[in-house]
Amino acid sequence: MRASAVRRETWVRRSTSPLWRGVVAVMAGALPALSFPEPGLWWLAYGALVPWMLLVRTAPTGRRAALDGWLGGLGFMLAVHHWLMPSLHVFIVLLAGLLGLLWAPWGWLVRVMLGGRPSLRRTAAALVVVPSGWLMIETVRSFEGLGGPWGLLGASQWEVAPALRFASVGGVWLVSLLVVAVNTALAVLVTVSTARTVAVSGLVACAVAVSCAWVWAPRPERTGQTRVAVVQPGVVSGPDSVERRFDRSEELTRSLAGRDLDLVVWGESSVGDDLAARPDLAARVAVLSRRVDAEILVNVDAAGTDGTGRTGIFKSAVLVGPNGLTGDRYDKMRLVPFGEYVPARSALGWATSVGKAAGEDRRRGTRQVVMVLPEEGQGGLRLGPLICFESAFPDMSRQLARDGAQLLVAQSSTSTFQHSWAPEQHASLAALRAAETGRPTVHATLTGVSAVYGPGGGRVGARIGTGSAASAVYELPLTRGTTAYVKYGDWPLYGALAVLAALCSAEGARSLRRPASAPPVPPVHTTRA
Repeated sequence: MRASAVRRETWVRRSTSPLWRGVVAVMAGALPALSFPEPGLWWLAYGALVPWMLLVRTAPTGRRAALDGWLGGLGFMLAVHHWLMPSLHVFIVLLAGLLGLLWAPWGWLVRVMLGGRPSLRRTAAALVVVPSGWLMIETVRSFEGLGGPWGLLGASQWEVAPALRFASVGGVWLVSLLVVAVNTALAVLVTVSTARTVAVSGLVACAVAVSCAWVWAPRPERTGQTRVAVVQPGVVSGPDSVERRFDRSEELTRSLAGRDLDLVVWGESSVGDDLAARPDLAARVAVLSRRVDAEILVNVDAAGTDGTGRTGIFKSAVLVGPNGLTGDRYDKMRLVPFGEYVPARSALGWATSVGKAAGEDRRRGTRQVVMVLPEEGQGGLRLGPLICFESAFPDMSRQLARDGAQLLVAQSSTSTFQHSWAPEQHASLAALRAAETGRPTVHATLTGVSAVYGPGGGRVGARIGTGSAASAVYELPLTRGTTAYVKYGDWPLYGALAVLAALCSAEGARSLRRPASAPPVPPVHTTRA
């Protein structure tokens, strides 16, 4: 009995220690990162938030709950973006700390909704409020300047067919809501014994919602097929790596002759010179186009001039046909913070001295482009290009689908992060974009993981893995029609915002109805007889 009492006392003392709570908060926040590739433990996402939520709900004060939320957010951001450490070094800790602040209000919210002994009404509300609060965090941190929508919790479900169908209804945002709602219900199930019926009802509601999406969500109609080849030159190093990479891409493309292709896709930065200023390189690609009897979508990363006369370094998807440049070009619009430009360079320019931040800012494109292949042999295929981490932004692929794109093409390169989790994570995003839009999606890399997905998000054919130098041909179904997400847009975000607004209104009304505290009653003095 004495040993048991000592252990209990030790546990209580540790659980109330600020240092112990801080360490546990960071570790609990990092746990959901294991549900993303490369570990790919997708099922873990449905319970990975529970330890963090259990810690936060026991915080002695709202201020401590906000601190636990911040530290958990820091742990989550570090774990999901740990592969940036070789590039940003200690600066990644500062960035994770700043972005982790977004979870401080969420920690406070979890304690308000689930702390102590919540009523059945408050517990039921928590199943909607807590996921809505999480979704607001994902929305804010998805802005390009804050790193973009990398590591959204819903993205961990990229290979789960029911979740992909759910994404066709409300995008990756709706899947994130589902995952956090399940975590909230499980947290209630194990801690609030008086509300287990509410928790089970919440889990059943989640299962019913996914089942309804699986049965009734509209599916784009199949109209035909197209044959697309992906060329991945692989890792090429050395002082003349740009020229040798071009040569290898040329060789791999030449081997595709006679494969009845509609399009050949090269990866990001596959051409190191402006093709308008290097007609010799453009002519070499045109020769390849004639040889394989298909247009070739290359990617130029070089100083040059865009169609409006602006000069600078652009990353551009450029279509080349048998007769040379077709005139179809897309300049990358959303740039990678620090990788392609330094935000507020006058204040943060010092980051270039402690990591591999961009020495010179790239120029931005001004609009998205849908390229149309010629009628002869290709049937007027309409393709929508994306470059690098633009494939992480649901709104960009949705807009391309609205503009009539039949095929989404993401050109990427993860050579800097070749031996990290980044290539697998990046390739998985194409599955989500395919499911959201109902359009086949090609993820072609310079190095890394190249993969192709059908209109529902299922993988087509074999991937080209990291370090491989290869070409592959994929036969993709084409569709027409639209998904609910393309039609209605980011409605889960507006729904979550409405839930939080209703909560604030209810709490405000309750505080107004609460009677003012009565003045203290003075003590009664008695006189002894």
